[in-house]
Amino acid sequence: MSIQKWSAEKANEWYARQPWLVGANYNPANAINEMEMWQADTFDPKTIDLELSWAQSLGMNTMRVYLHDLLWKQDAEGFRGRIEEFLTIADTRGIKPLFVLFDSCWDPLPTLGAQRAPAPGYHNSGWLQSPGADALQDPTQYPRLQEYVTGVVGAFSQDERILGWDVWNEPDNTNATSYGDKEPANKVDLVAALLPQAFAWARSANPKQPLTSGVWMGDWSSPDTLSATEKIQIAESDVISFHNYGPAEDFAKRVQQLEQYGRPLLCTEYMARGAGSTFQGSLPIGKEHRVAMINWGLVAGKTQTFLPWDSWEKPYTDRDPEIWFHEVFHTYGAPYRPAETELIRELTASANGK
Repeated sequence: MSIQKWSAEKANEWYARQPWLVGANYNPANAINEMEMWQADTFDPKTIDLELSWAQSLGMNTMRVYLHDLLWKQDAEGFRGRIEEFLTIADTRGIKPLFVLFDSCWDPLPTLGAQRAPAPGYHNSGWLQSPGADALQDPTQYPRLQEYVTGVVGAFSQDERILGWDVWNEPDNTNATSYGDKEPANKVDLVAALLPQAFAWARSANPKQPLTSGVWMGDWSSPDTLSATEKIQIAESDVISFHNYGPAEDFAKRVQQLEQYGRPLLCTEYMARGAGSTFQGSLPIGKEHRVAMINWGLVAGKTQTFLPWDSWEKPYTDRDPEIWFHEVFHTYGAPYRPAETELIRELTASANGK
């Protein structure tokens, strides 16, 4: 029997039981991508626990964490065990992760095994898409992708330690300024056809956690102005998620546009200082509207996402950026801007009664 999308009433009842959700997109500083985070040879529980303790100290209570289909193909049992270990660590820190199943951003040619070193001066030089271009263009691999989704969601479908499942990150992103020449010409159409299937696979495991996929560009003012991909995302999501890297007034406008759907709102990416998206600008608005707030990046490390997006046009090999683009902490645990961490701590404490 197929499992239906949550009603708005069920979604709002679920959300009412949550604290105000504040966190970051998380990848350990010593991992260049999700593969290096999770593979047996490089999975590092001690670093994860240390870095999550820094998040805990700010009152953060969620993390958005990326998985990968090839990890399931490589070693499903081992991958499942490492997810369990991660959940145990996160739970001791009062953190419920939102797991991302698929991702259309950055390198479309993922490989298992040892990952390449960071390219000097480049933002997110080693991040990997899931599924990669080869699997996306090969329908004979779709049963494998289905097995991954049903396997990982099914294994943790009743787990209270998990906040939810982000089915596909920026599904219609074509990476024009980075890997555009390596992308399938019909990528957007391929993903749009697969996205509803991915939701159906996840729902078939009957998870007690909600499903979502975040809109991230375009005109959200009316259902009629949404792109074909955005219409699927909104139609399939139990809770509405979105990305916003604009200044405070743009963030507020986006929240207002999405409130029309009458469902909980989760901002699953924000905070890019150089683009005008800041904690000081967006976080208080998120609190006022009770929008879950998950910024990009916790600790500066091998992803190098403290470097701006424009590093793909002009790599920062001979200079430092004027300001960090993303990230909250230095690798050694000191906050990049203490005023920011004090604001996060103050707002989470006042919202959640601590």
